Amino acid sequence: MKSEQPFHIRSISEFHRWRGFSPPEHPLVSVVQLDSINTDFLKVAKNMVFDFYCIALKRNFNLKIKYGQQRYDFDEGVMSFMAPGQVFGMEQDTADRENKVNGWMLLFHPDFLWKTILAKSIKKYVYFDYSVNEALFLSEKEEMIIVGIMQNILQECHTNMDKFSQNIIIAQMEVLLNYADRFYNRQFLTRKIANHQILEQLDAALHNYFSSGNLLQHGVPTVQEIAGKLCLSRNYLSSLLKITTGKNTQQHIQDKLLEIAKERISATSVSVSEIAYELGFEHPQSFSRMFKTKTGLSPLAFRASFS
Repeated sequence: MKSEQPFHIRSISEFHRWRGFSPPEHPLVSVVQLDSINTDFLKVAKNMVFDFYCIALKRNFNLKIKYGQQRYDFDEGVMSFMAPGQVFGMEQDTADRENKVNGWMLLFHPDFLWKTILAKSIKKYVYFDYSVNEALFLSEKEEMIIVGIMQNILQECHTNMDKFSQNIIIAQMEVLLNYADRFYNRQFLTRKIANHQILEQLDAALHNYFSSGNLLQHGVPTVQEIAGKLCLSRNYLSSLLKITTGKNTQQHIQDKLLEIAKERISATSVSVSEIAYELGFEHPQSFSRMFKTKTGLSPLAFRASFS
């Protein structure tokens, strides 16, 4: 069966018309307050895509958010970041017909960033590539900071636009994004139980992959493949691992590979070339370089140390 095409909103002005808001003060940037979810919204909200960035801070959010094929329930205030072209959706909880939402949304088109430093640096804020289930949960104090910045941008949008307006708004956006960086860092550190479970799942996923014979046929798994097995975006997984272990996903994959290589070299008489092919390396020389870089010894020298 053909999948339903997402409801496509191409401009901020179109978004305002669709929600019944007044036209935006600027066609490329807008701050709107959320106060309700109406029936018209829910009809199309199951599958949407924007051509602009959307940073949303929502409270009392008793709707089910869908990202891909999964659904997530949020009852508390959450902050989410959507980049242009990302498909997402919302569905009404049939058990709660009085869905009331309040919060803020900052919408800005990539063209608004044109010829600014943020146009390039926005790519470093990797949480725009996180899935919806990887939203940012704010404390009351953190939420007040974000709301304050949203209000500053809203006030500037309502002021007569002049040659200073874009720089002032961009500066506020950068402050907001940097605070989000700080708050995500805090979230990674404080959610120890959830993070520990993800680490266990990662170890199990790598163990299953390496012990299944996939290396010989398909080579070393990519970060995207491993993140997919954990139902996480690749950026979120790498960010979480970097904060909690000091290593990103790629380094964890290499460590697991090295662990198996050490075992094969020290406990068997299989040639180094055969081991390299078994571990998914096309060229034994590449395997030997990797092994020496990680251990300080060549594979043969490592084997000789066990003789």
